[in-house]
Amino acid sequence: MCQKNSKTKRSKLISVNGTDTSAIRRSNMLMILRAAQYSSAVTLTELVRKTGISRPTTQSAVDDLMESGWLEEINVEESVGRSNGRPARHYRFRAEAGYVIGVDVGEFKVMAQLADCQGRVLTKHRIQVRPEDSPEKRIEATHSAIEECLKNKDIESSALWGITIGSPGVIDERGYVLNSPILGWNSRNLAEEFGRKYECQISIENDCNLAVLAENWVGAVQEFDDVVYVLSGMRTGAGLLLGGNLHRGHSGAAGETGALRQLGWAKTQDHFLRFSSVSEDLPIEQRAEYIFSAAQSGDAESLAVVDAYTKDLSTGMAALILTLDPQVIVLGGGISKSGNTLLDYVKRHLTPLCITSPNIVLSTLGDESVSLGAIRLALDKLEERIYASNLPLPLTLRKLISRKYKCTESRF
Repeated sequence: MCQKNSKTKRSKLISVNGTDTSAIRRSNMLMILRAAQYSSAVTLTELVRKTGISRPTTQSAVDDLMESGWLEEINVEESVGRSNGRPARHYRFRAEAGYVIGVDVGEFKVMAQLADCQGRVLTKHRIQVRPEDSPEKRIEATHSAIEECLKNKDIESSALWGITIGSPGVIDERGYVLNSPILGWNSRNLAEEFGRKYECQISIENDCNLAVLAENWVGAVQEFDDVVYVLSGMRTGAGLLLGGNLHRGHSGAAGETGALRQLGWAKTQDHFLRFSSVSEDLPIEQRAEYIFSAAQSGDAESLAVVDAYTKDLSTGMAALILTLDPQVIVLGGGISKSGNTLLDYVKRHLTPLCITSPNIVLSTLGDESVSLGAIRLALDKLEERIYASNLPLPLTLRKLISRKYKCTESRF
């Protein structure tokens, strides 16, 4: 599907000297390119209306963008009843000009999704991993997932504009892991390690941060600017969107509420691990979903576990609500599929702890939220480079752009 533009990025204005005609021309091209990027097809008249640029100037800029490979003219059937005359010319942004990949690297899975420059997901690949796997095995699985996506669509890695990788833990602006629950992940510069294989821009970000971006982009909270995403299940964490922008904090640790044990998040998974009425063959990552499913069926022991779990979960949520006063909270993770059972228990425990309670909704993206958020961040970084540059460069210079802007920064 065609994804909409990000709401988490603020457009950069281009300062133009009134006597600098080349700068004005570049500015016009960028405005027109932005207006066309998330449309399936636009006419010259529509571009004039969207940008406020005169028709002759718009036509000239469109011609330049076509020559450099960013736009192309397409045939579109005219609507019935159109008056006789010359048909309107339609143009489209060449979304296949380049690609981005978003990856979710967790304790139990690696999921990669490949998207074009409009955010349309073209393919995805998932690989199961285990908490006890070595860092090298997890990195190898990540490479394999990326390569499978490229292979599925017969795309060379040189066509990639950016890769964003999401992973649990505190990750600084260099892509350096300060603290993570993944075995052997601490003190590794993941951006540097993955950058050895790929020439495009590599970004590393906390998984909950990416999840909140995805929910705001194509998920449950597209109309909100102040959002808290709470990952619930065998691990608990939070991602924060404030004023429409991702809030990472000074060192990337914003939302790590679980570090304060008094708030209860550090022990939430213990309720699932102590549950006795479960087969030993059930994988640990499926325990939470199993217990909530049993609770929905009225099982007394499962209901007691759900009650204790949501009580601890709500304590940490209340701390975030009282500090940030968000418009809405999104509950994501494996147990977000539990529906009203999860919502009812959370609201029951949360309401007495807060002065005012925000709206609470369930994630609509399931286990794809992190990889989709990674796509959104990769696109944001790509657009930042395109629209901050002096000129949309011809696509033949893609490799030059990739090398020039290759970095280990994970911050917006």
